[in-house]
Amino acid sequence: MKALYIEGKRNGYSPDQCGRTLTVGELIAFLQDFDEELPVFLRNDRGYTYGSITERDFEEDGCEEGDEE
Repeated sequence: MKALYIEGKRNGYSPDQCGRTLTVGELIAFLQDFDEELPVFLRNDRGYTYGSITERDFEEDGCEEGDEE
């Protein structure tokens, strides 16, 4: 199957431990080089397991204004 695979990485136990990651803008710019009809899958453990990505899989999270940590 011709598809675009995003290789899953386990960098840490929280986002703070993961290091650099792409921004939304960088990801959009990168994906512009691919056929827009190409399916995208997550590939984990060197292809041992796979996952799909749908609109419901995205969630924006963060502190709301006025919240102090």
